[in-house]
Amino acid sequence: METFTAKEGWPALRAAWAARLGPAELAALDEAVAFAAHWHGGQSRPAGEPYLEHLLEATRVLVEAVGVTDVDVLRAAVLHDVVEDTACTLAEVRDRFGERVAVLVDWVTKPPRGEGQSRQEARAAYLERLDGAPDEAVQVKLADRLSNVQRLGTHPRPEKRRDYYRETVRFIVPLAERHPWFRDWFGAWRAEFGHLDGTAAAARD
Repeated sequence: METFTAKEGWPALRAAWAARLGPAELAALDEAVAFAAHWHGGQSRPAGEPYLEHLLEATRVLVEAVGVTDVDVLRAAVLHDVVEDTACTLAEVRDRFGERVAVLVDWVTKPPRGEGQSRQEARAAYLERLDGAPDEAVQVKLADRLSNVQRLGTHPRPEKRRDYYRETVRFIVPLAERHPWFRDWFGAWRAEFGHLDGTAAAARD
């Protein structure tokens, strides 16, 4: 199972992508990375890594594995958590990066819980809604989830590992069927982590 890291940071990734993306696209990503770094600040992920690493990992998946060169999709990958996990608003994303990027970010942003809706119900509704998302938004979500689950065993809470595995199989794996590379990757991932709900053997079939 291939994994993706971004420990080297944005300057190293930028240099590596110079053969894939033009100067204008790289400059546009410079702006998105700086914007994300500002808003996410000192946030870290559950395993302790800086939050920006996750955003760059997701973007790396799209560039290096899937071959995405559409800069709006790549900027949306960099910015995909900025509305959900910081005080930044969607309007600020729209003003800075345009309508298309804002629409993609909106698709992958969990909305606030509805009245009387449990956290679990709200999360399921958000993930089910992605079935109607445009392919570009689905790609961003798939890259986001790949970054989140590729090292699932490092999550500090065992119960979260199990829940996240099952949620991914239920909602994300069907989305991956639209995109052959993601379909194959999540197939290998299920074989690797199927022990989390006792379905490792079934995942290999």
